[in-house]
Amino acid sequence: MFSRIDLRSRYYQIRIAQGDEEKTACRTRYGSYEFLVMPFGLTNAPNTFCTLMNDIFREWLDDFVVVYIDDILVYSNSMEEHVEHLRKVFQRLKENKLYAKFQKCEFEVSEVDFLGHRIT
Repeated sequence: MFSRIDLRSRYYQIRIAQGDEEKTACRTRYGSYEFLVMPFGLTNAPNTFCTLMNDIFREWLDDFVVVYIDDILVYSNSMEEHVEHLRKVFQRLKENKLYAKFQKCEFEVSEVDFLGHRIT
């Protein structure tokens, strides 16, 4: 049993550390603009996001969760187990204020495309 969860606006869900906003500043004719959340295009954005996701799910990685950037694969042997695994994953996402884009998610399927591979 598999479920694939895709997060919405990946980097935009990570708050820039307070006091570091000026490091993201860009100048326009209307003045400077500072990001409050991590913008796409920062050199360390993918690494920072991957580190966050690995930290969030560390205790379950390769047990019933695989994470790559903003893609999460949950796998289980039975429906009951899968429901419990999904509950844990969604609770952890909620605690960290990360949100899924449900149009791009798949739940409780016997095969799934994940990172360009068909998993059965």
